[in-house]
Amino acid sequence: MAGHLATGAAASDQHGSPREHADRTDHADRTQHEGHAGHEGHAGHEGHAGHEGHAGHEGRTQHEGHAGHEGHAGRFRRLFWTMLVLAVPVVALSPMFAMVVGYRLPVDGALTWLPPILGTVLYAWGGSPFLTGALGEARSRRPGMMMLIALAITVAFLASWGATLGLLSHTMEFWWELALLVVIMLLGHWLEMRSLARTTSALDSLAELLPDTAEVLRGDQVEQLPTADLVVGDVVLVRPGGSIPADGRITEGEADLDESMVTGESRTVHRGPGESVTAGTVSTDSGLRVEVLATGEDTTLAGIRRLVRQAQTSTSRAQSLADRAAAGLFWFALGAAALTGIVWTAIGQPQQAVVRVITVLVIACPHALGLAIPLVVAISTERAARAGVLIKDRAALERMRTVTTVVFDKTGTLTKGQPALELVETVESTTRDDVIRLAAAAETGSEHPLARAIVRAAQEAELQVPQAREFSSEPALGVRAQVDGSTIRVGGPRLLDQTGIPDPFAHSTAHDPGLTRLYVLRDEQLVGALSLADEIRPESADTVAALHRLGVRVTMMTGDAKPVGERVAAQAGIDSVRAEVRPEDKAAEVAKLQAAGERVAMVGDGVNDAPALAQADVGLAIGAGTDVAIASAGVILAGDDPRTVVSVIELSKASYRKMIQNLWWAAGYNLLAVPLAAGVLAPIGITLPMELGAILMSISTVVVALNAQLLRRIDLRPAAAHGQSAPRHP
Repeated sequence: MAGHLATGAAASDQHGSPREHADRTDHADRTQHEGHAGHEGHAGHEGHAGHEGHAGHEGRTQHEGHAGHEGHAGRFRRLFWTMLVLAVPVVALSPMFAMVVGYRLPVDGALTWLPPILGTVLYAWGGSPFLTGALGEARSRRPGMMMLIALAITVAFLASWGATLGLLSHTMEFWWELALLVVIMLLGHWLEMRSLARTTSALDSLAELLPDTAEVLRGDQVEQLPTADLVVGDVVLVRPGGSIPADGRITEGEADLDESMVTGESRTVHRGPGESVTAGTVSTDSGLRVEVLATGEDTTLAGIRRLVRQAQTSTSRAQSLADRAAAGLFWFALGAAALTGIVWTAIGQPQQAVVRVITVLVIACPHALGLAIPLVVAISTERAARAGVLIKDRAALERMRTVTTVVFDKTGTLTKGQPALELVETVESTTRDDVIRLAAAAETGSEHPLARAIVRAAQEAELQVPQAREFSSEPALGVRAQVDGSTIRVGGPRLLDQTGIPDPFAHSTAHDPGLTRLYVLRDEQLVGALSLADEIRPESADTVAALHRLGVRVTMMTGDAKPVGERVAAQAGIDSVRAEVRPEDKAAEVAKLQAAGERVAMVGDGVNDAPALAQADVGLAIGAGTDVAIASAGVILAGDDPRTVVSVIELSKASYRKMIQNLWWAAGYNLLAVPLAAGVLAPIGITLPMELGAILMSISTVVVALNAQLLRRIDLRPAAAHGQSAPRHP
């Protein structure tokens, strides 16, 4: 137990070496296991949930950004349905549509002015997001999808009014083309914005870890102050079950602290006078007096928040695949139009030059391209959701296919986050079942994770556990109870030191240094020892094997002692272990891998994982983890099955294939239609009528939509992803 917990102390405390902590924890590690008869302190978790009000300050910026994504999605949704209603009569009154369907349109009258009027509304209102976006791209000198769409609808709008007013040939009337383009692009961008909408705010979640108020000692009086008003040097009173309001040092009292919301580690850590504590952690069982050493932006949580913000900002600037394709098509369309105008003017047909240039620019509009990526994103997001994967960041899903190293947090990710009995050692004349039965009887009154593990082991072995009486906990030693007329004590190494009993198992070859050892005494006589460890998930080894088959290396990162990490790594087949990593250093460890040329995916669940999740090329948060970890990741795994990571890689590869295929279909339309519209084959009497151009556009859009639907065939169930049944790749 000492080896395991000592490193936890070292990882959490920035002062002192791991060896110093190991020496101290050898004698105090069982303190973790004391004072928990009823464990009323666990109510602190409930109390911790009640700090919503604090979120309104520090998390506001990110929250507004979150609302912005949702607002954009709602705006495009409303615009799409409104413009669709307006587009129906415009298309119905199109001469081309009437000719294809087989009905006659009125030659004159009020109806003939309906397409120009509605077309103008479609251009000015429905096209406003694209026109505004085009101005932004023009200012930044980075043409993309917005400039390509704006160019097409503007040319179609001006040419259509020219044809309506008799200034241009009637063949230049593109009201129907304008209507379809606006509606299709609004649909694509609605799907895109919906897929990008944020579901939570990292900064709000970080702020919620802190209590709204703190009890400050002023002489013999206790004053309630807002947490924001604390200053360095204040001494605050932290009651059992309460959250620590600021980084500080314990001046009086000792308690088991639940640091899981900051460190991600499941077991409580004992803290006593002189030891450092972190804002947001919970005193589970005892009251403390804490001297404030850091407040506001100087706290550990604030540092984590800054790292999250910086990493999110630096990883959100990647230009999407569709934008890069659109930029290429923009210059292609402009170049083709310019060359068309020059050639037709040079051969003495300026009127035809105008017609051909306009036709080229309108036909170059990216109908299919506007749907190519959003459709794939929408379907892949839906498929992922059915498999228990929430895609928050499209770019993260795209990057997942290029990952070369997956870094797993240990506790709660590769392991279950709760201890389990691994080994029982006995002295002569005592059986294994006797040791478990006596220990379970003494621990029945405790709510400590180690106690629950021992009781659970007795239940699984179907042992008859006797009734215990006079249960009590002994600070820094363990628990005591009367069982079958004998005094039973269960505790860590300090229990043996206090009783003067030598440890007969000290050099046992059966004991793994990665295990936590508790000793069982009956009437001051040692009867055996129980070794426990965080239980590894049965799916972890399958996950690692599946990643290896994909050519991906696996690294585990933990704040636990090296023997603990190496034990889990050996069981799961992991390539390398980075143990004793302090919470604030996890992002730096990911950065080191990236500096070595690795494309890193990070999988974690604790607040301390948040900067690493944001720093990684792809962050994957376990859905059962903290809100901060979830908010910092691009991909959220709703369940706790690590094999889902393999599913995400499979989905990323399949989605990318569909994106490339759709881009080729969309670009293929332009590459074929634009030269024909320009009149490349005019010398042999072949030009591209607008009717045929519209049909080609429709075919391209339909093909893109149907091809994206094939993504629904991929099997993302974890069992399929790790090889029990091969996933189908559309």
